[in-house]
Amino acid sequence: MGKYFINGVQREFKEGAKYIDIAREIQGEYAHDIMLFDVGGKLRELSQPVSDGARLKAITSADKIGMDCYRRSCVFMLMKAVYNTAGLDKIEKVKVLYNMGTSLYIEILGDVIVDKEFAEKAESLMRKYVESDIPVKKKAMATDDAVSLFEKYKMNDKKTLLEFRSSSMVNIYSIGKFDDYYFGAMVYSTGFLKYFSLSPYEGGLLLNLPDVKNPEKALEFKPMPKIFKTLKESTANLRKMGVETVGALNRKIVKGELEEIIVTQETLMERKIAEIADMIEERGKCRFVLIAGPSSSGKTTFSRRLSIQLTALGRRPHPISLDDYFINYDEMPLDENGDPDRENIGALDLKLFASDMGKLLKGEKIELPHYNFKTRRREYNGRFVRMRENDIFVIEGIHGLNDQLSCSMPEETKFKIYVSPITQLNIDERNRVPTTDGRLIRRIVRDSRTRNTDARTTISWWPGVRKGEEKNIFPYQESADVIFNSSLVYELSALKLLAEPLLYAVPKDCPEYLEAKRLLKFFNYVLATDSGNIPATSLVREFIGGSCFDAT
Repeated sequence: MGKYFINGVQREFKEGAKYIDIAREIQGEYAHDIMLFDVGGKLRELSQPVSDGARLKAITSADKIGMDCYRRSCVFMLMKAVYNTAGLDKIEKVKVLYNMGTSLYIEILGDVIVDKEFAEKAESLMRKYVESDIPVKKKAMATDDAVSLFEKYKMNDKKTLLEFRSSSMVNIYSIGKFDDYYFGAMVYSTGFLKYFSLSPYEGGLLLNLPDVKNPEKALEFKPMPKIFKTLKESTANLRKMGVETVGALNRKIVKGELEEIIVTQETLMERKIAEIADMIEERGKCRFVLIAGPSSSGKTTFSRRLSIQLTALGRRPHPISLDDYFINYDEMPLDENGDPDRENIGALDLKLFASDMGKLLKGEKIELPHYNFKTRRREYNGRFVRMRENDIFVIEGIHGLNDQLSCSMPEETKFKIYVSPITQLNIDERNRVPTTDGRLIRRIVRDSRTRNTDARTTISWWPGVRKGEEKNIFPYQESADVIFNSSLVYELSALKLLAEPLLYAVPKDCPEYLEAKRLLKFFNYVLATDSGNIPATSLVREFIGGSCFDAT
């Protein structure tokens, strides 16, 4: 008999037991399905053998890591169903492209009609796999053999990715006779994957999945036509540059072609900003540009670059930060923990903001407030403004798209912009890099550089940041007049050199270690590059430093 410890209690297990045996033994003590175990800061899949003396922490589908495992495994099961529904000879490529809410958009290329009938057949197969409770097995395979496997399924992106891996072995997962490679841990068997639905959407498939707040329910997809249009446009640009995956970017770096990629990407971004400025100018009576977006989206640099484009069109932009309209700290609304909630729209003096903007429209002179974050009080420092003929006010803040903020402004006077890095390079055809990962990496680097905050602290803050975004930002993104994708195809290579040392410094005995380790593992796929060729106007400079704007 061996011993293990969980929740401070010592228990015994039989020789040869696996973590699945422990999961079944203690499942009744948990409200949600156990997906994995944290064993001393290392993730263990349920198929692995138990170590004597192991100290365990169960990871369920209500934990981010557990839900990531669930969603990743569902994608694997879907791939098996797609190939079996269409036939291997009919498929050219299957790509997991976008995350929209809790749904994933999958593109299927080849001699395949992806319609309601196809979706129903694939979903029916997936249901059969769940009922059959097929083990999800992992095996180590020689890299050359893995390349041959990828050629069979026409997975050229995976082949390219392996060109830049020094390891002679790679882990391959299988469901029955269907094999594939995935970045991250998987569930024990298909019987765990009960909650999903499939539907056709815009020529592809939507895989609708649960989230940590609703682990036992596949959430209904809410159409996001503006987000989807922006995603398609960004994907088209990546294809033009020949850089759709991390492996393709690595190849460009090795060939010495990164500088061309940087110039092309920056040119495309500047062209988009110029188009937005033209749209604002065409509105004629527009006097207010309202900019919102989640943390680490590059809103500050975007607003500066947009202001330059507006200046080139003959307008006089004036920046306004919504933070300056905070009410005094001791008057702010409280969150569920009883702490002042600065992300609540009630933390803004909406009456004062509406009064000031109304006076500007009437041509009156106002004094703009300034919020002193040291004293935590609003003050006035003599910044007077008046709206003249060509003036336009560029207003930035997390509530910029909320109608509670701007309802007093006539519609024709305002233009709303949502800024976010809504796409990231995928690792390969199946393995997405979530946009939240890209933003978290940006913030880790910037927090260390500008706030002397370590990666552990930033990671610990991140769930709270995300919670605020889901409440105050994401519900309003489709109300924007335009959505600006602030991701840069090369940024992960530039961020790697700065992010890795910060992530390695996260202690092994803290809750944030697993997340730091996961990000480090991802960086193993990315070749680093020097930032010398990145222009000072680049949005990524807001995070790595060297920006010509005041973007700290």
